[in-house]
Amino acid sequence: MEQPVRVKILDQEYLIRSEEGEEQIKRVADFVDERFREIREHSQGLSDTKTAILAAFHIASEYFQVLNDRNDLEKDLQNRVRALNMHIDSFST
Repeated sequence: MEQPVRVKILDQEYLIRSEEGEEQIKRVADFVDERFREIREHSQGLSDTKTAILAAFHIASEYFQVLNDRNDLEKDLQNRVRALNMHIDSFST
């Protein structure tokens, strides 16, 4: 396990240990902090816990959208490969 990396999320410092490199840890922490701040900006008066839950929900929603987009892309690529294979096969017979 790597050395802990100090990050700041909503003005709180955390030491994160991860197999990821320092740059990736900081990138993820910045992303999480940005989401927290967006939620806090648009929903005044929420506790830190509720802010964290809403941010986690938004992050998970984005993640699932990316998975869906990736699956759609994979299906499209498979269809294109199948079409190209059929096209190639039509020349070889």
